[in-house]
Amino acid sequence: MQISFQNVLPTPLAEYQHGSESVWNNSFELTFPKKILLNASSGKGKSTFVNTLYGVRKDYSGSITLDGNYIANLTLDEWINLRRDKISVVFQDLQLFPELTVWENLQLKNELTNHKSEAEIELMLEQLGIGNKKNQLCKTLSLGQQQRVAIIRSLLQKFEVLLMDEPFSHLDEENARIALSLINEEADKNQGGYILTTLGSHHGFQYDQELKL
Repeated sequence: MQISFQNVLPTPLAEYQHGSESVWNNSFELTFPKKILLNASSGKGKSTFVNTLYGVRKDYSGSITLDGNYIANLTLDEWINLRRDKISVVFQDLQLFPELTVWENLQLKNELTNHKSEAEIELMLEQLGIGNKKNQLCKTLSLGQQQRVAIIRSLLQKFEVLLMDEPFSHLDEENARIALSLINEEADKNQGGYILTTLGSHHGFQYDQELKL
């Protein structure tokens, strides 16, 4: 997948000055598979970047294209297909269903994609240390446990690009390392890449490119 930004500037960030290396108000291209780090302090627009690229936010000037198609012109059906087959996401606020169990949250996604077997999903839960939480309501989990559920959910589909907005912010270094290992494994299986945003820690992340805000 090729992503092109042409002078994109979110409305809430329009009053700020952006440097020549910033993703905002400049033109650049990203070609995947590639592993990309977006490292910046809070309030610089990391979530805005992820949500804009995923098509959730539309309050910006400039243009973004995915494989030559302007995302502003995509229909709802086209977005549905993209989000099922090409772009996955881990939102900063996770967007799990709190009244459903861990397993129900994961099955809702997998029933749409038919991407993994139940045994494969159970293995992911074990790998991330939450195999014993399978039948627990998501609202009763710690934030770190919820992040791991959201990460697994994002891997229950094909993807060319995985967008992750501070996915390890509530994980210790060891759990972040394990989660990143699983993400890398699934990215390689999909012949895809990802963009990972972080507040500062690289978690041993070996990236191909770094973006700046």
